[in-house]
Amino acid sequence: MTTYAQQESWRQIQSFLPVDFQLSPAQVPQEEWWSWNGHRVHLDCYRNARAPLKVILFHGVGTNGRQMSTILGAPLARRGFETIAIDMPEYGLTQVRRGKPILYDDWVQAGSDLIDAELARDNRPIVLYGLSAGGMETYHVAAKNGKVKGIVGMTFLDQRIQQVRDETAYNRFMSRVGGPLAALTARTPLAGLRMPMAAASKMHTLVNNPAALKACMADKTSAGKWVTMRFLASYTGYRPVVEPEDFDVCPVLLTQPAQDRWTPLHLSQLFLRRIKRVPVKVTMLENAGHYPLEQPGLKQMVTAIHDFCVEVALDGVTPGHSKTNANLGI
Repeated sequence: MTTYAQQESWRQIQSFLPVDFQLSPAQVPQEEWWSWNGHRVHLDCYRNARAPLKVILFHGVGTNGRQMSTILGAPLARRGFETIAIDMPEYGLTQVRRGKPILYDDWVQAGSDLIDAELARDNRPIVLYGLSAGGMETYHVAAKNGKVKGIVGMTFLDQRIQQVRDETAYNRFMSRVGGPLAALTARTPLAGLRMPMAAASKMHTLVNNPAALKACMADKTSAGKWVTMRFLASYTGYRPVVEPEDFDVCPVLLTQPAQDRWTPLHLSQLFLRRIKRVPVKVTMLENAGHYPLEQPGLKQMVTAIHDFCVEVALDGVTPGHSKTNANLGI
């Protein structure tokens, strides 16, 4: 059974982070395995029974759970929170059951079921964090599950919007032809055909450091991943259980990297401006790229998420609060 203790890729990637964000052997998270729908799902955990809340971390289509642990899981754990970073099926070290096709819908269901599993352990409040595609996943999971106290996204991308597809796909051909072709292929015996996410998306803008990008792309469990046509089609076509106009589960925070060349602020605004029934806030991260390696953005992100968690999970902010859309600038 492969563990991150045996994997070199994440260490090479974290070497581009500031020194205080790099994990020494004594600082790495506890690795757990969660049996879910026949899969062995990998979890990076900083367990702390005395923590007042838990933060569950979702990666995107170019990262994995260990990369969430380095930039946020460990820093929040040092601030007294319990954190859990999940490797969604097909990514990271999660072992997919043979013959079990994976859809984006499975990611949403896994996130919802993990919340229920954690609430069954104890009743501490839970906040969700997601990077890149994981940001919108926090919304999809919260809408489906309804039991979290807050969601934080590093972008909220509604792939049903043509502008979002156009600006986040590798090029206009992939957004206008490749996407519909994937949807058609997903209905045929070729649904299991794979292609690199780097060919479907602007993976070359994942990080702003060329050497770091090379290290990320070499990792076949994250940025170098190949995915099936059925997964791509389910990701771009997913419909949430609750549309944003009716979402009243919990407050929302967008932590937007200021130097994000893949998913700039205006793409998230297309979705967030439709949320009216709960507070929505935006915090800009100075000098930071899509997967942030840079200061002061990293420290700003940790502080903003820590403060948000304290506010929404420990101070009892409720839907309908007057701060709805206060800092969106829209």
